Amino acid sequence: MSKIYAGARLRRLREERGLSQAALARVLAISPSYLNQMEHDSRPLTVPVLLRLTEAFGVDPGFFAERDTSRVLADLREALADELAAARVSPTDLSELASRQPAVASVLLDLGRRNRALTERLAEVAEGRDGGADPAAPLSPHEEIREFFYRRQNYLHEADTAAEGLAAELGIRPGEVGRALAARLTERHGVRLVDTPDGPLHHYDPAARVLRLSAGLRPGQRAFRMATQLALLEAGDELSRPASEDFEEGSATWSLARIGVANYFAAALVLPYGPFHAAAEELRYDIERLTDRFGLGYETVCHRLSTLQRPRRRGVPFSFVRVDRAGNMSKRQSATGFHFSRAGGTCPLWNVYEAFTAPSRIHVQIAAMPDGRRYLWTARTVTRHRGGWGDPGKTFAIGLGCEIRHASRLVYSDGLDLDNAAAATPIGMGCRVCERLECPQRAVPPLGRALAVDENRSTFVPYPVREE
Repeated sequence: MSKIYAGARLRRLREERGLSQAALARVLAISPSYLNQMEHDSRPLTVPVLLRLTEAFGVDPGFFAERDTSRVLADLREALADELAAARVSPTDLSELASRQPAVASVLLDLGRRNRALTERLAEVAEGRDGGADPAAPLSPHEEIREFFYRRQNYLHEADTAAEGLAAELGIRPGEVGRALAARLTERHGVRLVDTPDGPLHHYDPAARVLRLSAGLRPGQRAFRMATQLALLEAGDELSRPASEDFEEGSATWSLARIGVANYFAAALVLPYGPFHAAAEELRYDIERLTDRFGLGYETVCHRLSTLQRPRRRGVPFSFVRVDRAGNMSKRQSATGFHFSRAGGTCPLWNVYEAFTAPSRIHVQIAAMPDGRRYLWTARTVTRHRGGWGDPGKTFAIGLGCEIRHASRLVYSDGLDLDNAAAATPIGMGCRVCERLECPQRAVPPLGRALAVDENRSTFVPYPVREE
């Protein structure tokens, strides 16, 4: 067992319970000086102390486990790029802050985002482009929802287990999902299902108890819409509880959070954790074989794979993204520390963009981030049409990635040299904050570095910088 240093979490837990060091030391049967050393990371938590803590406070041992701080650290580097360049703080300072004071880091990041939003709004006002916008506006509701799921590592235990229990009650089986859901809606809730050739993908009329579903929906999409409506009808508490933990009840963000949890519940209902996790492990996370077995779409299966983080029954921790041709990232959820810039733009060397060159084919890439962490990424396009001639469709690339230490569990790693760091494609967090100064694909100058401008010399690198 590796040594666990969790002084900040131990101190915060003690203070939340209103205990002095002397009082907690008595509970743990250790001396106050020993507890003080653990709280300052001079000594690690021992197994006996860890067991007493879990008994005394009712917390899972994982509460004290070493946490992945790579995303928090990347956020700090982005938010404090100018301070790093001016040597007002060092990378070591930020690493210490991310690992030992995560709550302080979170507050600092929130202040940084508000400051950036304020600067952007003031610039718009100065240029006459404000349109009456509030210069102190916080994150948008949809950005808040992304953070909501990230804080929970894209796993909602109560909703997941409740959905799995309902799936067992309904006898959910591959190929029979739609029939079982339709029967439940009709028999338990008196809901009548109506196919509509036009209009929205689905619309529920609570007064008439009519659920209208677009005739253009494929069977898997149809099942997911029915499952979402069933979640809203039967699992109100499971949907509202996590939303109310973070947002004011009745607010737009709270409502969006409920919808997000309902969608999560629906995925857990049509793809119950136990059977789906077992199938994923059996098929070595072969996405296309999983779509065939469960009769659901590629995106739905990838999204569900990114949520398999149940304690003592974890799947591979994945990051899930959905992007369009222009690089807009419409979905970004993660059970890992993988991070891309919030400031706009991602890396053109990332294989999610290569997916558009060969639609419907899975692209595989070993990618290395500037901090040395390597990931195995799969990417494939999905296209949706309403069905009529001339109707506009939409195409996205779906990316699913995991850290290289988990890659051997995936069928996509077969034939790849996972141990050769030189075989990885170097990517970054977006050109604005990327540390790769020699990248020929850089689209903007690096922050905080003076450019080497020389009229008598040109380089393959678009923005050469001066030597330090």
